[in-house]
This record gives sequence, C-alpha cells and structure tokens, in this order.
Amino acid sequence: MAVIHHTTLQPTKLDLLTSWLPSRAWYRGSGDPELTRSGGFRLDDPRGAVGIEFIVVTDAAGPDPTSYLVPLTYRGAPLDGAEHALVGTMEHGVLGRRWAYDGCHDPVMVAQLLALTAGRVQAQHQDVTDTPDREVTRSSAGAGPPSSAGEAVVATDDRDSTALTLGDGAFLRLHRVLTPAPDGPPAPPPGATGHIAGAWTMPDTTRARGLFAVLHTGSRPT
Repeated sequence: MAVIHHTTLQPTKLDLLTSWLPSRAWYRGSGDPELTRSGGFRLDDPRGAVGIEFIVVTDAAGPDPTSYLVPLTYRGAPLDGAEHALVGTMEHGVLGRRWAYDGCHDPVMVAQLLALTAGRVQAQHQDVTDTPDREVTRSSAGAGPPSSAGEAVVATDDRDSTALTLGDGAFLRLHRVLTPAPDGPPAPPPGATGHIAGAWTMPDTTRARGLFAVLHTGSRPT
C-alpha cells in the first residue's frame, strides 16, 4: 500500500511538467503552459519501492484549454537505461531526493496498468492513503492483457497518445490528450479488448469522464 505524504516538494510536480510538456509530440500548446491539476489516481507497486501516479493536468495557456494524462513514477534512485524518460528530480520533505519518470517507460508502471485493466488491482485515490478511486473503471475481454508484458515494453508517442507495444501483437494505447465522452459512460472503440476510463475537472468546474487507455490484443494498426 502506498502511503501519501502531505509534505513539501521542490520543485513541485507542476513545475516539472511545465518544463517537460512542451517537448512532447502530443503537446498542443504554444510552449509556455499554464497548468492546473485536474484529476488523476494512483496505483500501488507490490514491492512498495516505486510511486505510481496518473496526473491529469489542464493547460489554460491557449484559446482552447487542453487536458493531458501524464503517468509518473517516483523512484529513490535513477532507473537504469531510462535517462530519456526522466521528467526531473524533486526534493521530497519525507523521502528525500526523488527521480520522476514518464511512466510509459517504466516497467513497474506498465505492469500495474495492465493489472488494473485485467482487474487484478484497484485504482487508488490520488491524495488519500488506502482509499480506492471509484471513478476509475476498467474492462477486459477474452484472455486479457499479458501479466508480464511490462518487462519489455516499447513506448511510441504520436499526436494524441502513447502506444505501448507489449509483444505477441498486443498494445496498449494511452490517451494523452483527453476527450470527454459525449453521452453516458466512456466506451472502448470497436476491436478493443480492454479499457480504462476516469474522470477529471473541466475548466468550468464540471466533471468530465473519458477514456484513459485502450487495450488491443491483436496486431497493431498502421
């Protein structure tokens, strides 16, 4: 169980993301973000060593505010071979120095996200220890996602998302640019074999729901 420490962070997560987001292929803004935290959830690392947080941030810098899904992992030491995925370092008031990574390149995050899709673990509240997040929903059909796929993931960004190639023709598409579902609960697209959906707060303070990730266990479309 991850323990949520209400303490200081220097720099803050929003500070790190303000510098990092403009370098992403899926960033829609002008390069000078004005970020607010709009939602998210956490997952537990079974070994208790890695913090896993999915943050929704909204950028109000442009004429059309855009919400982004950013999974981060927090580690007490650098992750070998992941220098390209480092978002930055922070000084945590309780845990000391923390290395923050784009979670799509961290095998611990990928493994737990697949476990969430399969229903093997439960999403946790972003700010409260040992409290499930009931707004996060999931589905899995057929054989479901492979449990060990996170060990050999390849992450590829495009204009809207990050595709996690899992092997055996399976891939998980993480929606980076979030779109509210128009009517009713978010539904996965045709051909999907699993999904994760969640909620976030819109700039007008209304609560939106949409797809966070979609699993395909067949071949990836070109």
